[in-house]
Amino acid sequence: MNPDQQQFEKTGARHIGQSADGIAKVLAPGTVANLVCGFDILGMCLDEPNDLMEIRLLNEKKIIIHSADGYPLPLDPAQNTAGAPLVEMISELGTPTGFEVTIHKKIKPGSGIGSSAASAAGAVVAANYLLGNIFSKKDLVRFAMFGEKVASGVKHADNVAPCIYGGITLIRSIHPLDIISIPAPDLFVTIVHPQIEVRTKDARQILRKEVLLKDAIRQWGNIAGLVAGFMKGDLDLVGRSLEDVIIEPVRSILIPGFDEVKSRCKEAGALGGGISGSGPSIFMLSRDEATAIHVESVMQEIYNRIGLDYHTYVTTINKTGVKILQE
Repeated sequence: MNPDQQQFEKTGARHIGQSADGIAKVLAPGTVANLVCGFDILGMCLDEPNDLMEIRLLNEKKIIIHSADGYPLPLDPAQNTAGAPLVEMISELGTPTGFEVTIHKKIKPGSGIGSSAASAAGAVVAANYLLGNIFSKKDLVRFAMFGEKVASGVKHADNVAPCIYGGITLIRSIHPLDIISIPAPDLFVTIVHPQIEVRTKDARQILRKEVLLKDAIRQWGNIAGLVAGFMKGDLDLVGRSLEDVIIEPVRSILIPGFDEVKSRCKEAGALGGGISGSGPSIFMLSRDEATAIHVESVMQEIYNRIGLDYHTYVTTINKTGVKILQE
């Protein structure tokens, strides 16, 4: 136990929390997991969209969940992606402390842009703020992964890590947890969210259990190239490395229009892109805003022709992660 946690046990949360009224409001951002070739190990934080969350500190050991806008969220903390991480945090604290969580859900579950991660990360960052920031960012990722387990059945960190750290993160290892922040270039991100749902749990079940060695080698090269491209600021290398020969060919069959969107967006000037998380959202990276807006128009034209409802976003890389709104 670190000194701050020892101080917490001696004084109680109300006395060391940084919010005088025991309330914290946060913006919890969307994320793009995998970054095409980095399945479960790479992730990127977005400036838009965001969930708005309000966390209130309680003097009793319980968790209360509210949906502010009537969105049907599980109210049982153990089954809620914001509640499950707080259950783990409270267990580790070992004190009569709890939280009341109100969620304005703007990132639609099943969208592929980190809805469950936003809830999990927003909850633990806000709770930690109220406790006097006694946990490290790595601790917060460790807690938030329990929310991802609720959503997908698997504890993974490729969404919650960039949501908490900001920018682009590499998850070198889960056991033990090893997170590396990667320099994020000033790129624009265009996202189209076809209005269908692809559940992460379902998208995992269709994946192959074994891969050919030649495919693994090609994938390793792309992952290394993508990381090197980000670190060197070599955008051409980034574009060449945005290729997935293992996951995307399988998951893309779940997304109407995927192949056309990807090919035509690259023709329109995008560096590259692919499935965001488990889909159905598709993301594309561009060097400048004008190209990103042009890419958006291409996406819109394709889905208007297909006749499928969609939402689009033109945004940038969020380099700070979850943002505290109330001092």
